[in-house]
Amino acid sequence: MAGKIRFSFQMRVFLTVLILCWSLVGIFMILQYHREKEFKTSLLDTRLQMHNDRIIEDIHQGQHIEDIVARIGAPVDGLRVTLIDKDGNVLYDTSKHISALSANHNNRPEIMDARASGAGHAVARLSESDDVNYFYSARLGNNGIVVRSAAPYTHTVVDFLKADSTLLWIMVVLTLIMSLAVFLSTRKISLSITRLNHFAEKAERGEQIYSDEAFPNDELGSIASNIVQLYVQRDEQHRKALRFEQDKIRLKKQLTNNINHELKTPVASILLCLDLLDDHPELAEEKKQGFLEKIRINAQRLNALLKDVATITRMDEGSNLIKKENIDLTGLIYEIVEEERLRTNMCISLNIPKLIIFGNRILLESIFRNLIDNAIAYSGATEMKITADIDGNFTISDNGCGIALEHLQHIFERFYRVDKGRSRAAGGTGLGLSIVRNAVAIHGGDIKAESVNGLTYKFQLKLNKNLT
Repeated sequence: MAGKIRFSFQMRVFLTVLILCWSLVGIFMILQYHREKEFKTSLLDTRLQMHNDRIIEDIHQGQHIEDIVARIGAPVDGLRVTLIDKDGNVLYDTSKHISALSANHNNRPEIMDARASGAGHAVARLSESDDVNYFYSARLGNNGIVVRSAAPYTHTVVDFLKADSTLLWIMVVLTLIMSLAVFLSTRKISLSITRLNHFAEKAERGEQIYSDEAFPNDELGSIASNIVQLYVQRDEQHRKALRFEQDKIRLKKQLTNNINHELKTPVASILLCLDLLDDHPELAEEKKQGFLEKIRINAQRLNALLKDVATITRMDEGSNLIKKENIDLTGLIYEIVEEERLRTNMCISLNIPKLIIFGNRILLESIFRNLIDNAIAYSGATEMKITADIDGNFTISDNGCGIALEHLQHIFERFYRVDKGRSRAAGGTGLGLSIVRNAVAIHGGDIKAESVNGLTYKFQLKLNKNLT
């Protein structure tokens, strides 16, 4: 297959560490093997050199070589003893193969070392006289004589010189355990890297990313988890901002369409009345006054619609652009109720403690005025109650006809009307309750409606308790 073979991050790290581990262990075992072999070679050489020293000492005392060898015996089975003069000639050899004993032995490695430093040895060299591999140890004596002991490479000597394999197997087992530990460690690290890689690929493709995928409980896992969490939070914020902008655009389009629709009826009515007055100057004064009254009512309706649209638009621009100040909310509500009582026979009762709020006076006024106006215009109620506690929890209820359940969940939508014909006849714009909901939200609360034995609104406003 063309191209390079791609290994995973785990496999690359694992193979790298594994090669390093086995290389270090291999070097250690080779060095240990040579050190152990050298030690055992030195130990065997020491034993043979001690044997050579005894022979040299006895020769110095005037004893004959054959008697010496027979008397002191041999430290190793099959030991061969050779006596060499200063010219390299063999004076004595225990071997029965004497065909090559006439050769000059001064060129043997162990003999050369012995003459140079007093002692020498050679490992596994083939004898020219009997074709046997020997371990040679030579010692320089008096008058240039060299005593050489040669241990044949029997099973005993080979086993003695062979390095112990116990340490080798211990190191192999330890290295296997180390390899397993490395594999598990790299697998744990690779898990975080792999999941981060999948996360990056999904992010690049723009796919939905969730923060519930678990990472290993270590430093890298913690970093990876934090990266994913931050991305998910940023992505969620981006999605919310995008949805908000889309909703804002949709609402603006909806508002524009609804405004165009709402403006058509009063404008058409005004133009029709003006055309009739212009085309029929002979109309009776009573009819002219009727047309002028219709023009006035529709003009008032247009004015109310424009005011509500301006309020809605300002709230859509954001609460941070709306001017706020400390307001005596209790006093404001009493003022509104006093004004509303002048135009209705409905009994409005109040039970409100002293409340101070940091808010916008116009929006706060729109909350209570719209709720009272709706009750007056549509509920048919004879009594209305406005209550609140010291935490700013408000309840506004009436004993009117209420609202059917299928309409209740929509009443805070813009331009939504339970009875469209009746609402328009009463001069409503369809924006009042939408203004109420947004104004309550701007002041830190939310509003809900219930329809049981009349209509009840419940909402909370965030108070400035330091001033209450």
